[in-house]
Amino acid sequence: MPNIKLYTAKLSPPGRSVELTAKALGLELDIVPINLLAQEHLTEAFRKLNPQHTIPLIDDNGTIVWDSHAINVYLVSKYGKPEGDSLYPSDVVQRSKVNAALHFDSGVLFARFRFYLEPILYYGATETPQEKIDNLYRAYELLNDTLVDEYIVGNEMTLADLSCIASIASMHAIFPIDAGKYPRLAGWVERLAKLPYYEATNRAGAEELAQLYRAKLEENRTNAK
Repeated sequence: MPNIKLYTAKLSPPGRSVELTAKALGLELDIVPINLLAQEHLTEAFRKLNPQHTIPLIDDNGTIVWDSHAINVYLVSKYGKPEGDSLYPSDVVQRSKVNAALHFDSGVLFARFRFYLEPILYYGATETPQEKIDNLYRAYELLNDTLVDEYIVGNEMTLADLSCIASIASMHAIFPIDAGKYPRLAGWVERLAKLPYYEATNRAGAEELAQLYRAKLEENRTNAK
């Protein structure tokens, strides 16, 4: 059986969350790189796979799934341990908490970060309203207050952590987390950073995204003079 194809970009936090999940499950992926800045996600061929033209997307032997959170649930549900996988607990209460965190990632963490970055990366913006920056720090505060245990849902790592850390790592690379203000959040990041696959799968992409952001911001400001 061929490996699962993952259409993604190293810079994409959602894409990296899928790679983290695959690593946690011991799955091999065939990476199909998509250059968002070159608009490869808007080609006719890619639109046939995903009419919403978003990444990440997987092709699992003809089964097409997009949206990182849907993909991660699919991967654990299909390839996790038969008796149940702690990444996506079978207990209905615990699972509801994981689901809540997945929605928090898509609706708060990644959404706020995306709305901050997009004008700079794609539309030549030279400045960002302070309100957008404040909203990123409010997101830090919300997640910090959520972390009453070692992980987002209890004391075992779940999909909640693997999704949120991809967004948080990218935010952190541009807006460093103040451990004095957000001690639980900083401790959680440190715990996940100890995963053997974390550096190559997540941190490297987050740092690369931060470098691109800074270069584009400087380019935009130079062109605006």
